[in-house]
Amino acid sequence: MEDVKKNDSTEQENQSDFQKSADAEPESAGTQPNETLNSDLPVEDGVKKDTQSAEDGVKEDIESAGDGVKEDTQSAGDGVKEDTQSAGDGVKEDTQSAEDGVKEDIESAEDTQEDLMGMYEESFKRFREGEVVTGKIISVDKDYALVDIGYKSEGQIRIHEFKDKDGNITVDVGDMVEVMVEWWDDEDEVVILSKEKAATVKIWEAIKQSYDKEETIEGVIINRIKGGFSVDIGVQAFLPGSQADLRPIRNLDDMVGKTFSFKILKYNRKRSNIVLSRRALLEEARESKRAETLEAIKEGNVVDGIVKNLTEYGVFVDLGGVDGLLHITDISWGRVKHPSELFAVGDKIAVKILNLDIERERVSLGMKQLTEDPWSTATEKYPLGERVTGKIVSLTDYGAFVELEEGVEGLIHVSEMSWTRKIRHPSKVVSAGEVVEAVVLDIRPENRRISLGMKQVIPNPWDVICEKYPVGTTIEGKIKNITDFGLFIGIDEGIDGLVHISDISWTKRIKHPSELYKKGDVVQAIVLEIAKGSERFSLGIKQLQPDPWETVGERYEVGKEITGTVTNVTDFGVFVELEEGIEGLVHVSEISKEKIKTPVGMFNVKDIITAKVMNINSDERRIGLSVKRLEIDDEQTLLTEYVDNIGPATSTFGEILRENLQDKINDK
Repeated sequence: MEDVKKNDSTEQENQSDFQKSADAEPESAGTQPNETLNSDLPVEDGVKKDTQSAEDGVKEDIESAGDGVKEDTQSAGDGVKEDTQSAGDGVKEDTQSAEDGVKEDIESAEDTQEDLMGMYEESFKRFREGEVVTGKIISVDKDYALVDIGYKSEGQIRIHEFKDKDGNITVDVGDMVEVMVEWWDDEDEVVILSKEKAATVKIWEAIKQSYDKEETIEGVIINRIKGGFSVDIGVQAFLPGSQADLRPIRNLDDMVGKTFSFKILKYNRKRSNIVLSRRALLEEARESKRAETLEAIKEGNVVDGIVKNLTEYGVFVDLGGVDGLLHITDISWGRVKHPSELFAVGDKIAVKILNLDIERERVSLGMKQLTEDPWSTATEKYPLGERVTGKIVSLTDYGAFVELEEGVEGLIHVSEMSWTRKIRHPSKVVSAGEVVEAVVLDIRPENRRISLGMKQVIPNPWDVICEKYPVGTTIEGKIKNITDFGLFIGIDEGIDGLVHISDISWTKRIKHPSELYKKGDVVQAIVLEIAKGSERFSLGIKQLQPDPWETVGERYEVGKEITGTVTNVTDFGVFVELEEGIEGLVHVSEISKEKIKTPVGMFNVKDIITAKVMNINSDERRIGLSVKRLEIDDEQTLLTEYVDNIGPATSTFGEILRENLQDKINDK
């Protein structure tokens, strides 16, 4: 408004200058100040005074003519009474002459008044500087275009104002143009005009009008600048980025070069500053559309909308000034990971109104509701035992989800993937996107669940394994895995048998199976047991040979003297290896006739000792040995031999000694 006031002030100053110019014009035109105009008086007063003087002159001429007529009449009456007819004719002639003179004076005064009024009007034809007028092109040369603006002198416009970007002149003689009076050159009697400045003035007038009346104005976005856009509306204006649209624009370059309507938020002509808004117009249109849409839509209606925004939880749809939410769970009966898989911003889609809250202006939409729920007929389509084909859509720790059709998915539990393999994770068997065949194990439409099985597609190998490999059968296979507790040997595809570490050898003490075997070795074993329920297949390697403990009694009879190697010395006795894999124990109490606490220190590993077999327990795989008994037996043998070698007694003492020795031998 300050600019408007300043403009008004400028116009008043220009009006004052123009008035002064108008006052000075008649004198420069050659009019005598003393006769027609008083330079100290305004133009109108001068014209009035000159007109009054002319009228007074006419009256004096008439009065003078009348007096002359009277005098002539009187003289004629007194001097020539005889010739009355002649005097009458003279009077008539003089009267006629006087009247003609009066007429001429009146006409002369009227002509003078018209000249003065013409000069007065001419003074108003001189336009003030800064005024916009319409003129006609009367000539065009290389420097200027001459324009007739209805003044005594033509106006000049620099020719570059009529050239396009290629340098071509775009004006012809006879064209009408709007121009602005820049300044007057009184010395050369030339008026300097500008077409461009006239256009600028018109544009600013249009800007002011649009702002005052809250009207729109069209413009072209010419380029991006910091914080927004530069817009050409005839003059350069600024469009903030926040005012370009109702929502943030991802690609600002898409706006450049396009024409839009804008609302002027504020302007300052002095600073050539104009701020525009497109968003204000869009909001007005949206509010108008919103009211119409809210009145028109109802729950259950199917309407068209435009995808406005995509999020991970759904799609915002513009229904016409009102945004509705199409939740991801209502997009399809099937699985949708992200709405961007199906939609893009700007897509036109049909949706159903599920819920409408007028007060909060919230609209819930659905798309899958436009089609029938596939679970309503799932029982008929997928009966128990039916073989089905589907695509793996998701993997979890406990199984794989298979899409049988859009909206219907079944679960293959990890335990239902293989008869023989222990599957730790479904990814070991299947992968997302893979098409698999399965059997329907269970279906619950009310819970939207179908249980599927992959292993049921093929026969259960455990059903025939007992017939194929009865107990006692010798099989041959490759070692597939070695653990602390045994060997796993491949038998049939998917079926492995276990040789426990205790079934590797009858006699060897094995700490780890890797001491004797490595992965990939081909070995033979005997089927010991098949547990179909728990899916276990037990094998034995040592059973290929007879158990040496079954005949140990034949090789090591009780009382037999044996020799062996010390393999271990403990506090409770000494272990002696009799043959490979068969050991006997000399208990601490059987080491010596003397009482000892521990044999440690008395014997060392690999010492060779001789002992006597005391007992054998084949079931418990134990052989009891005794060094002490061997020593006692040796002593008894010596004593027996001594007694047997003694001759008949020659004295009573000799007889008594012999009897005593015989008693001792018998006691032992």
